[in-house]
Amino acid sequence: MTETTGDTGHVYLVRHGKTGLNAGHYIRGHANPALDQAGLVEAHALATVLATKRLVQVISSPLDRAADTARIIAETSRVPHSTDDRFTDRDYGPWTGYSEFTVAGRWGSPGQAPGVEGTESVLARARPALDAVLDTAPGGPVAVVTHNAVIRALLADLAPGRFRPNDPVTF
Repeated sequence: MTETTGDTGHVYLVRHGKTGLNAGHYIRGHANPALDQAGLVEAHALATVLATKRLVQVISSPLDRAADTARIIAETSRVPHSTDDRFTDRDYGPWTGYSEFTVAGRWGSPGQAPGVEGTESVLARARPALDAVLDTAPGGPVAVVTHNAVIRALLADLAPGRFRPNDPVTF
């Protein structure tokens, strides 16, 4: 979970809970695996923490792993949940389902492999979505549940020099 602040309040950038593909280090992208048992436990634990922040809204990627994490957070905080396609994970194209280690070994990182949606493209859709959240947040903190590649691109844009879009970020 990462926190950013705008004129209207706080936004918590939240990565979805684990899936079987995460656990196996397989590239997810637009694949749509459900949360596994560990991911459900993570989502409930984070929901308990975020409930203390007095969220007013939860927005997520429409992919099941993010939307299910967001629904758990929203239900725990008793706030509305909506989805925004602009927070969808990076499209890894032909590499979806491949081992992260295999792709990284060949191309340096999955984000650098041919046929993968570029960081600029991810940022071109995710930054306006984040800006819209900051501009329209209904008077309190909002959680945005999305994906690692989206969060990394946003952090690199929000804090240049501190983060690079292909660096691993530990949450």
